Amino acid sequence: MKEFLIQDFSKVYPILKWAGGKRQLLSQIDKYLPKGINKYIEPFLGGGALFFYLLPKEAFLIDLNEELINIYKVIQDNVDKLIKLLKVHKKNNNKEFYYKIRHIDKNPKKFINLSNIERAARMIYLNKTCFNGLYRVNSKGEFNVPYGRYRNPNICDEKNLKTVYQVLKGVRIINSDFEICLDFAEKDDFIYFDPPYQPISTTANFTSYTKENFNKEDQVRLFKVYEELDNRGCKVMLSNSYNEFILDLYKKYDLKTVYARRAINSDASGRGQIKEVLIINY
Repeated sequence: MKEFLIQDFSKVYPILKWAGGKRQLLSQIDKYLPKGINKYIEPFLGGGALFFYLLPKEAFLIDLNEELINIYKVIQDNVDKLIKLLKVHKKNNNKEFYYKIRHIDKNPKKFINLSNIERAARMIYLNKTCFNGLYRVNSKGEFNVPYGRYRNPNICDEKNLKTVYQVLKGVRIINSDFEICLDFAEKDDFIYFDPPYQPISTTANFTSYTKENFNKEDQVRLFKVYEELDNRGCKVMLSNSYNEFILDLYKKYDLKTVYARRAINSDASGRGQIKEVLIINY
């Protein structure tokens, strides 16, 4: 399913490790992708695995996570300066340096004075060196994942960053709630939703990508946006947990089962191969 490439960037990868990222599921998702689309819209961007797989000619990439969106915008505008700073972080990487960088957001005055490039380098560095590459913040919006102790983390993948810079040319990158997609979604656009999943158990309740957790009310709000896009003639795909609440909510649409391997769960029974659902309207 490579019919709407920007160019043939055969080797371009997501910049970040991201909990729930779809890279491992691409072979399963591929057979359900639509044909003959207009533009591509992804309102929960995260690591952007599907975007980097499809490389659509026209794309709108959206996420509510301000630090995440800042990374993509910095790569668009200042990739060389970002690479230079990441090399400094790589040179200094150790446990003490990690916590020094991590704790910057505990001092609002210090954090607000960081440049966009410094913020982007900080988040990429933390993502590459923290435990399990897990992005998690507390209720104050402070990053709180411990040091990961990797032997040789790939803190500055210069070649891939420069390729991502090429891929992002002309792409609209927006820091906003998912509902903004209604402002520009049109007939035959392909919208892919990968929201924080509805928990399948109390121990699997991980929705802390931003300080505002994603709850059942948000899932219902998302369903209403999905319906509106369907009514407009858009082609819509949504990923979520194989959960009774989600299955019932989207019961009038086509539900496809896929299987993911999950390592991030405080309950060992929640690791391993997990059943998920793809919801499509075409």
